[in-house]
Amino acid sequence: MRALLIDDHALFRQGLKYLLADLDEDMSFCDADSCADALAHGSETIDLVLLDLHMPGGDGMQALVSIRAAFEASVVVVLSSEDDPRVIRHAIEMGASGFIPKSSTPQLMIAALRLVLAGGTYLPKHVLNDVALALPAVAAPPREPGSATPAAAASTPAPAPRSGDSLSGRQLEVLMKVVQGKANKVIARELQLSEGTVKAHLSAAFRTLGVQNRTEAVYMAAKTGLTQAPPASAIRH
Repeated sequence: MRALLIDDHALFRQGLKYLLADLDEDMSFCDADSCADALAHGSETIDLVLLDLHMPGGDGMQALVSIRAAFEASVVVVLSSEDDPRVIRHAIEMGASGFIPKSSTPQLMIAALRLVLAGGTYLPKHVLNDVALALPAVAAPPREPGSATPAAAASTPAPAPRSGDSLSGRQLEVLMKVVQGKANKVIARELQLSEGTVKAHLSAAFRTLGVQNRTEAVYMAAKTGLTQAPPASAIRH
């Protein structure tokens, strides 16, 4: 496994290399102290990218977008001192496969990365428990002629979201690549499908899980621990 560490503090990068030996003793590293420096590694095969959102001279989210585009096949995880749920949600919307606070213990960080590398997603506990960002407890069913108004329909409880066991093998495979932050064109290329087929599988998966979009799907995966191959050592918290 090859990892790219992007952080403007050299000491922190060195510490990460030491800790990540617990993840894979044969892991190799390249590191960068800025987004521009990291993009120079764009032609290399990188399995895991760990990105600090806040570095001098750059917009964190724009850096994430640039890194996500340059390393399409890589798992990109934000490792940051940021803990604002709105920022974390935005990072997921921009394609991060997980968000690990720098305040996490080494054991939790390793467990979180194992979960992400197994195809799952990791989000801090306080984000998953945040009422404002949680998946809606109620949802308006599709309106038909003569049906209730949107306001009245919105008061109808939605069916409980179903687990990944209800998904077909291909739907789960496509969904897990979405959880990894990959764009439809990348998923289509990796699975040798058309983009239209990818979209069809995603639509079916979203309906089955009771979610509306990619971000809600990622949150659902994080809340339920949904992966293709759950790691036995992952910490549920």
